[in-house]
Amino acid sequence: MPARVLNQPGDHRIALPEVTLVAVSDVAILATDRALAISQQGLRFADALLLTSREAPPSLRTKSRRIAPIGSREAYSRFMVHDLHRHIGTSHALCVQWDGYVLDPARWEPAFLEYDYIGAPWPHFGDAMRVGNGGFSLRSRRLLEACATLEIGREAEDVAICRTHRRVLEQDFGLRFAPEDVAHRFAFERAASRGDEFGFHGAFNMVGRMPAADLADVLAGLEPGLLNRREHREILGQAMRRGDLRLAWVVWQRLRHPAARQR
Repeated sequence: MPARVLNQPGDHRIALPEVTLVAVSDVAILATDRALAISQQGLRFADALLLTSREAPPSLRTKSRRIAPIGSREAYSRFMVHDLHRHIGTSHALCVQWDGYVLDPARWEPAFLEYDYIGAPWPHFGDAMRVGNGGFSLRSRRLLEACATLEIGREAEDVAICRTHRRVLEQDFGLRFAPEDVAHRFAFERAASRGDEFGFHGAFNMVGRMPAADLADVLAGLEPGLLNRREHREILGQAMRRGDLRLAWVVWQRLRHPAARQR
């Protein structure tokens, strides 16, 4: 089935009236706003929201809505599992982060909406529960409402949904997780890109997919402890291989910060 296009003069973006574009963050606000803006370049969503406890800077392009502070990764996971459903009025939500957003809007498939959860497959798991990463993910409102009933521990919210509680969500709520072949077309993260994905997640995947100077500026503006040492080293290695000394210098300076060394 072909994707629908808005019938408005000069606007040829694909219309997704069933989908709310959303990001939840108290960090990397400007970089998150950038990801939201890029994701809307070829797609028109029913709504686009940045959920944050922070006061919106004047340059913010996305509508923001104030929420309680998200002070830790555990607090982020609790919000995504228990509270996100309160802010979504459409059948689905496309969840993005500062380092995970739409790469190619033409790769959107209406069939994605047949599933309750799609995220990039995790290659490091060897079982049938490898879908998937939550940093760039499509979730149905049915799934969000079901998740609100779950108890979660300290695990990441995508692991809680897609592994810890997946069987309950499938068997008790009748929810559908996308098969891996669909998830591979939807996005990539730790698995190698196939070149035809709708979106991606991971700061290490941004190297070569945006101008190096822009990436250096984005990284320089992030809070010191936002990326862990592994992520810094992955970006640094790619910058060195490309001979991008400015980007390498920015990453090296971040690695030397005490907050980065703690992660």
